[in-house]
Amino acid sequence: MSLRAFIAGLPKAELHVHHVGSASPQVVAGLAARYEGRTSVPTDPEALAKYFEFTDFGHFIEVYLSVVDLIRDAEDVRALTYGVAQDMARQQIRYAELTVTPYSSVRRGIPGEAFMEAIEDARHAAERELGVTLRWCFDIPGEAGLESAEVTERLALDLRPDGLVSFGLGGPEVGVPRPQFQPFFDRARAAGLHSVPHAGESTGPETVWDALRHLGAERIGHGTQSVKDPALVDYLGEHRIPLEVCPTSNIATRVVTRMEDHPIRQMVDAGLVVTVNSDDPPMFGTDLNREYEIAAGLLGLDEAGVAELARNAARSSFLEEGGKTRLLGEIDAHLAAWLPEA
Repeated sequence: MSLRAFIAGLPKAELHVHHVGSASPQVVAGLAARYEGRTSVPTDPEALAKYFEFTDFGHFIEVYLSVVDLIRDAEDVRALTYGVAQDMARQQIRYAELTVTPYSSVRRGIPGEAFMEAIEDARHAAERELGVTLRWCFDIPGEAGLESAEVTERLALDLRPDGLVSFGLGGPEVGVPRPQFQPFFDRARAAGLHSVPHAGESTGPETVWDALRHLGAERIGHGTQSVKDPALVDYLGEHRIPLEVCPTSNIATRVVTRMEDHPIRQMVDAGLVVTVNSDDPPMFGTDLNREYEIAAGLLGLDEAGVAELARNAARSSFLEEGGKTRLLGEIDAHLAAWLPEA
């Protein structure tokens, strides 16, 4: 039996995956067809593969926002969310924290209450019908400035859906200083939300330091450049702050040149807590199973090593303790059932 088959059946958690960025080519093409003539997004799923070839991080953001623009009413939100859960179920993803950017939908005219109702309805259906538990991270699109932070905070705290567990910050890092968002993270954390900003993806280690010092980061989204600062590596290791690593994403957005140069090996060798994630899987031509295969290759892992990566994600999640225990038990059971055949 192959390692690929082991990974395909492995119960998993995913901690860094974007809501709109997870929409399947079929869903995106269907939405593009619905708004044909009013969007640049192709209506042919095969043509989307070429559309999703990015020249740099800025181009990725431009394309990403063109897909965001397809989400124009609550029906679109619900369909997209449930479709993402269906794709997750096929990969044996039991639990996922979806990064949701409600500001982008609200500014396009979807009422906040309707948006919350749509994602929550899809969440309940996913758990009931697919066995996939979803939780939300509401993130500030940093490129939209402090206005977007104010709106995101209001939506998170005033209309707080039951599935919301964390508060994040995404978008470009260049030209978007992290410290300016501290008041919003302070209030979100005071309300009981966890802090999970993106940092150190397209900029250097200092952005990670800013996320830790000013935003109270409990996990780091990407953190790709952390290995360039030994003091930062020591801090992340000492405080057991997990990194949400997304190998294919880093190549697709050109923040890492070649997969063999990816710093995941340095992270693991330094004793950091590494979780493997897919980020925006259809846009990058990947999925979580594929990311586990890539990580296994880069790290030289066998089935037991891959299972430990899955445990890292479960332990680093914001799932309630009972849920973590069940998921860890499923991972252990899958490995135990596999070993006699290995």
